Formats: sequence, structure tokens, C-alpha cells
Amino acid sequence: MMNILFVCLGNICRSPSAEAVFRGLVQKQGLQQHYRLDSAGTGDWHVGKAPDPRAIEAAGKRELDLSELRARQLSAEDFQAFDAIVVMDDQNFEDVMNICPSQSLGKISKLSDYARNPDVRAIDDPYYGDNQGFDRMLDNLEDACAGLLERLEVRRQALEDRG
Repeated sequence: MMNILFVCLGNICRSPSAEAVFRGLVQKQGLQQHYRLDSAGTGDWHVGKAPDPRAIEAAGKRELDLSELRARQLSAEDFQAFDAIVVMDDQNFEDVMNICPSQSLGKISKLSDYARNPDVRAIDDPYYGDNQGFDRMLDNLEDACAGLLERLEVRRQALEDRG
């Protein structure tokens, strides 16, 4: 089983949405037994809170459910517990790298690196914008999560073939 953690700033918009998008892709392909998913924020402002209502609404239009998710802060234990820590933008990347133990540095990547659309350089934070920002975020998440799953599946199948 591969353990994947999605990380953004507050864990109420981008990372819970990424978790839901990736979970939906995994379920559509019947791969849920191969992945354990979670999300976290680098900051602690929203710990215990539900995702932003605008994120819940935008995700709901795409038949994705964020209602059970609750914000939590990235912890030292996460670097041990997860095989991949996938961040949303350059600032998240820098923040996570600054607290990451050296033996876990290779686990950290930016979700936009997996996007098929070359214009997606980061998953922008829609928090201070309008509802259209949440739709754009989900468009970019769907693209990048599909690319991430494709990459992880190649890796997982190669490991299965060896073992």
C-alpha cells in the first residue's frame, strides 16, 4: 500500500480537494486497496475545521465529497508514515523542506510537476478569491492528480512485478 499525503497552507481548500480528487480517480480505477490518502496543512490556523464551504460546494458539483474531512497540521510523524508528500505550490514546498528530515527529502514533490497541462505551475490558493478560483483549482487538481496517479501506478506495478 502506498501512503500519500497532500499538503497546502491551511488544509481547508487545496489539499483536502486534492485528496478527494485523487480518491475519486483511485476508486474509478478500482485501486483503492493500493492507496491510503490524507491531507494536512503547514499552518495550524484551521486544525479541526471542515474544508472551506466554497471548496465543499465546488467539489460537490463534481460528485466529490469533502464533508468528512477535517484540517490538521503536518507533523514530524508524517515524514515517516507517508511514502509521498505532495505539496501545492513553491511556498508549501519550501515550508515542508525546511522541517523535513534529510532521509525523507526524496518523498516531497509539487503536485503541479505531474500536470499534463504545462501552464499549471502551481495549484493556486483560491481562498481569497471568488468561486471561479475554486473551479480553476479543481480543474488543475484533476489534471495533476491524473498525472500523479499514472506515475505512481507505473512505480507500484514495477514493485509488484519484482516482488
